[in-house]
Amino acid sequence: QVQLVESGGGLVQAGGSLRLSCATPGSISSINAMGWYRQAPGKQRELVARITTGGRTNYADSMKGRFTISMDNARNTVILQMNSLKPEDTGVYYCHVDRFIRPYDYWGQGTQVTVSS
Repeated sequence: QVQLVESGGGLVQAGGSLRLSCATPGSISSINAMGWYRQAPGKQRELVARITTGGRTNYADSMKGRFTISMDNARNTVILQMNSLKPEDTGVYYCHVDRFIRPYDYWGQGTQVTVSS
């Protein structure tokens, strides 16, 4: 069973920052992209940000300018720097790995981010 190791969630006041990290085991090959999704209470899971191994990024509109996603040189760790956090950013953040081959993706167990007003 492949496990993605997530860290960095927590409680922060509005306007604060958090840094999420997700490490993949070396056994995961053929990675196309890594990213973060979040699920707020009562809502569907949505894309936060995604980065390909080629360095191309995309962000949800509400995160542009506040969040930055990056991948380390070994392409096995993805970082999400979240600044100017808002209460509406509260939710469970899930790491996601997108592969070229089966199994096409893996999900982390999720890390809670809570932003207080």
